[in-house]
Amino acid sequence: MNETDALFPRTKAGYVLRQYQQGAVTAGVRDLMGALRGGGLIVLPTGSGKSLVIAGIVKELDGPCIVFQPSKEILEQNADKLRGYGFDPAIWSASLGRKDMGEITLATIGSVIRNVEAFHHFKYVIIDECDAVNAKGGMYSNFLSAMPHARVIGMTATPYRLTTDGFGGSILKFLTRTRPRVFERVIYFVQNGDLFRDGYLAKLDYKIVDTGFNADKLRMNTTGADYTDESVKRHFKELNFEDKIVVCVKRLLDLNRPGVLVFTRFVEEAEYVANHIPGAAIVTAETPSKDRREIIRKFRGGVIPVVANVGVLLCGFDYPELANVVLARPTMSLRVHYQQIGRAVRTHPSKECGWIVDMVGLVKSVGRVADLELS
Repeated sequence: MNETDALFPRTKAGYVLRQYQQGAVTAGVRDLMGALRGGGLIVLPTGSGKSLVIAGIVKELDGPCIVFQPSKEILEQNADKLRGYGFDPAIWSASLGRKDMGEITLATIGSVIRNVEAFHHFKYVIIDECDAVNAKGGMYSNFLSAMPHARVIGMTATPYRLTTDGFGGSILKFLTRTRPRVFERVIYFVQNGDLFRDGYLAKLDYKIVDTGFNADKLRMNTTGADYTDESVKRHFKELNFEDKIVVCVKRLLDLNRPGVLVFTRFVEEAEYVANHIPGAAIVTAETPSKDRREIIRKFRGGVIPVVANVGVLLCGFDYPELANVVLARPTMSLRVHYQQIGRAVRTHPSKECGWIVDMVGLVKSVGRVADLELS
């Protein structure tokens, strides 16, 4: 039984959708095939089964649909799940060495942006993790501008963009309130708290570690969207933060909680963890794909007890058994905070609850994901 089967029962007709998933499918199909112009937005929490909702939507459409994923790893996962649903999706991804097209085509935007004309006959566009879409420009904007006839919806767990407020600070803007904007309206959403309450997401136990970290000592970068690297490095040096991460992770292992995913800000910290904890590994954006897959395979299999990662494994890393996340990366981004914690929210029979070990005050400054609500 694979991870999807464990979470979502399957019949000969495909996966059995939960009530909220079916609601999202109905809303997505109605919007794509309706008369309203502009993009619709579906907001579903991390771990709620977005790939199955996508499968349910494309099953009902009457024309070719391209589904964008933000990375080849997520593309591969969604392709596997679509196959389990009875589809045989085409894949257009340069990094995977595939340029196939079909009624359902999974793609990464960087692979198709120079081949937009090949997709002019497509009627529908679905963008997964659509908070990555920049309405002011970029590859998604260019693609959609070249496809004015196509209907589009986006799906995300974090429908916000952090931007400057014009006064030296920053402000969260909902995707439907940016100027310009790609997504005009929210067509369906599910509250995080509802899925936690109903047992669809794992219980979380937040462990707050007093490391002396003080966000007031950090400076915002010029975009107002996060802290400067320089100020974070300076403060971490004051705190001897690398050693504190190692102590924290070793404590988890001593408590017989193997399978620890550590989010760090810099490669140096991740390397320090890997060098001071036997069997630990590091994953960064520079890790070759083959090596990354092998590390993740061994981590899932219990061979590697700890993975320290920088800038990766934030989304699309499905490992329901994961029960320990260490937050050692300060950030102002609600999306980053949510996605980090989201790695531990999937349910699994072997997991009573997930531990979120906060070393940088994120729970206090940003909040607990079960309390995040759309209003």
